Amino acid sequence: MTKRQVFYSFHFDNDVMRVQQVRQMGVIEGNAAVAPNTWEEVKRKGKSSIEDWIDENMKYRSCVVVLIGTKTHEREWVKYEIAKAWKDGKGLLGVHIHNLNCPNNGTCSKGTNPFDQFTFTLDGKIVVPPVYNPMASDAYGDIKENLADWIEEAIALRNGK
Repeated sequence: MTKRQVFYSFHFDNDVMRVQQVRQMGVIEGNAAVAPNTWEEVKRKGKSSIEDWIDENMKYRSCVVVLIGTKTHEREWVKYEIAKAWKDGKGLLGVHIHNLNCPNNGTCSKGTNPFDQFTFTLDGKIVVPPVYNPMASDAYGDIKENLADWIEEAIALRNGK
């Protein structure tokens, strides 16, 4: 099976080291990591520049994976990415990453499900994107073992299957 191309949505400041672990698993083709300087440059250009950057980087992706840390649900651009993913017909899922060990900060507290702020409908019915909470004893192994299947399930759900 060909690896799916996905867009990762997350809170950069708090979770970039945990996200890097997920990227480096090699389970899926994720969007390339963004250097902090590049992101700061995009942000300096204003809101429309950020939206354009997200739109361009989300293009051609079949799924958006929201990597949920402690404060991910509060982030304006995560909310934008979630809404855009659903509007554009992409698979959408969340994965709690609080039990992945950050080399700088250790683990963190479990974050609020960012999808709770939205109502998603498909063919007039409310749909709830899946959110996974990997095993605390081996969060890394659980994500690595299951992420590809979770993505396929999210895409199938979005396609009404």
